[in-house]
Amino acid sequence: MSDTRLYSFSQETKDKLRKFRLGTSRAKDPQAIIYLIDTKTKEIRPENDEVYSKLEDLADELPDSSPRFVLLSYPLTLSSGRLTVPYVLLYYLPENCNPSSRMMYAGAVELMRNTAEVNRVIEIESESDVLNIEAKLTGSE
Repeated sequence: MSDTRLYSFSQETKDKLRKFRLGTSRAKDPQAIIYLIDTKTKEIRPENDEVYSKLEDLADELPDSSPRFVLLSYPLTLSSGRLTVPYVLLYYLPENCNPSSRMMYAGAVELMRNTAEVNRVIEIESESDVLNIEAKLTGSE
């Protein structure tokens, strides 16, 4: 069975994904939304309606032992002085999450990537990974 039939997005969630992607390309601050997989329906949806603009707030909201997907638009000024706004999927996989959650999210990561239309997936496993994301985005890590 393919993962596309196992996991789903409501039309409302697809619309929100598109609106977020298009709306964040000119943002001056980081923009992030946390997504989860509903264990009963296997629907991938926003955890809440909050858009995080501070990495500290985002890190505080991530659960200690459950995986999550985080869409992140992060404005950066490159060493050349050019402004870029990478749009990435953070695949949050804390070390102590249970194996069934780990498998569920692993099975949905490509579908989430394709549906959200991100170019890059970055695996993170702790709050400090979130706070130090700029190093991963610039490749200076």
